[in-house]
Amino acid sequence: MPTATYTFPNGFLWGTATAAHQVEGKNINNWSFWEEQPGKIIHGDRAGLACDWWGGRWTDDFDRAAEAGQNAHRLSIEWSRVQPAADRWNDGALEVYRDMLRGLARRNMTALVTLHHFTDPLWLYEQGGWENPRAPEYFAAFVRRAVDVLKEYCSLWVTINEPNVYVYNGYLGHGEFPPGKNDLGAALRVMANLARGHALAYRAIHALQPTARVGFALHYRGFRPAHAGNPLEAWSANALNANFNTSFIETLRTGRLNFLFRSVSIPEARNTQDFVGLNYYTTDEVTFHPLRPGELFSKRRPPREAPLSEGGFIAHYPEGLFDLLAWAHRRYQLPMMVTENGINDAEDTLRPRYLAEHVWQVWRAIQWSWLIKGYFHWSLVDNFEWERGWSQRFGLWGVDPITQARQRKPSVDFYAAIAHQNALSYASVAKWAPDALPALFPE
Repeated sequence: MPTATYTFPNGFLWGTATAAHQVEGKNINNWSFWEEQPGKIIHGDRAGLACDWWGGRWTDDFDRAAEAGQNAHRLSIEWSRVQPAADRWNDGALEVYRDMLRGLARRNMTALVTLHHFTDPLWLYEQGGWENPRAPEYFAAFVRRAVDVLKEYCSLWVTINEPNVYVYNGYLGHGEFPPGKNDLGAALRVMANLARGHALAYRAIHALQPTARVGFALHYRGFRPAHAGNPLEAWSANALNANFNTSFIETLRTGRLNFLFRSVSIPEARNTQDFVGLNYYTTDEVTFHPLRPGELFSKRRPPREAPLSEGGFIAHYPEGLFDLLAWAHRRYQLPMMVTENGINDAEDTLRPRYLAEHVWQVWRAIQWSWLIKGYFHWSLVDNFEWERGWSQRFGLWGVDPITQARQRKPSVDFYAAIAHQNALSYASVAKWAPDALPALFPE
C-alpha cells in the first residue's frame, strides 16, 4: 500500500471550537430559561455548570489544547454576561473574556471569537428577541463594547453563528430552540434582522479595528437527490439548499434576502464578509414527497453508503466537505475557514476515521490553490448540546458534568499528531484511524 504525507501550508490554523453557553456554566439567558420548561431538553438535562469554564477550568482545557499542538481556538462571548440588563453593562465579565484571550496568546494560540452563538439576553428575549426591529442596533452596541475591550488579543471575528439554524430551529421547526414558534412571517423578520445585525457589527468592528477580518459561520448541510437524474428530487434538493444553506450568505453578497419564496432588500448587508466560515457535519439524500410542503416537498435520509454516528444523527460523508469548499471558492472568492466539523461519538470509534477523511478533503481543496486558512474541530470537550442536552458527546476530551473529570480519548492524540506535524501522515492514520487507509492511501 502506498505511503505519503499530506502537508498543509505554513501558518495553517489547527483548532477546536466551543460556545459560551455550552462550556461556561451558570449562564442566565434565553436558553437557561428554555431548559426550565418541561420537555424542551432530552432527559430534562440542563447546562448547569457545563464544563465550568466560568469557574476557571478553561485554563486546564487550554493547556490540554496547546500541549496537543493546537495553535488556535474558537470561543464565543456570552452577550447576557456582558449586558445583563438593557441599561446595564458588566465590564467585569469582559475582563474574564480578556483573560481567556490573554491565556490563548500566552499559549501562542490564535483566537477566533464568535459574538453571537445562539443565546440572547433575557431582557431581549422578553422584548421579542430578534423579531424586535431594534435587535440589530442592540447587538451592534454589544459588539462595540466587547470588541473595544478585546481587540488587543483578537483580530478574527465571527459575528453570528449559524443564523440559518437559529431561524429554522426557533421559528420553523418543532420547538427545538427558543422561542419554539412555527411562524413563517416571524422567521423572515428574524432572518432579515440577523442580516442587519451582522452588517452593523461588521462595520462597528472595522471602525474599531481596521485590520480585523470579519465573517459569520454558515451551517451547511449537504443535500443531494437520492436518485441521479430524478428532476423532482433535484428540485427539492435545490430548494432546500437555496433556503437553508445559501439564503443568508447570498444576502451578504447581493444585499437582498431571498427566503422561502419571499424577498427583502437589505442593501447595507452587501459585501460584509472578509472570509467565509463554514460549519459542515453531514449530507442528506433527498426524495420528493408531495405531502410535505413545509419541508419543501422533501424527505431526507442519510446517504445509503455512509456510516452513521450514534442515533443516526450524523452520516459520515466527507466528500460533502470538499463539495462545500469548491462551491464557496467559486461563489465568493474569499479566504475560507472550516469553523466547525465533528461527530457525536461517545466511544470514539468512528471519530478517528471521520477526522482523517474530512481533514484529507481540506487538503484536497488546498491543492487547487483555494485559500483555506484553518480547520476547527467540534469540539475540544464534551459539552451541553442544546436541545440534545448531555446525550451527545462531540469532544476530543470527555467530560463528566457532575465531577468535571476529563477523559482523554484516542482522537486527542490523533489530532495532536496532525497539528504537531501540520500534516496528515500515513503513520498517524495507520495508528489511529486504520479504517481510513483505503480512502486516503489507495493501492
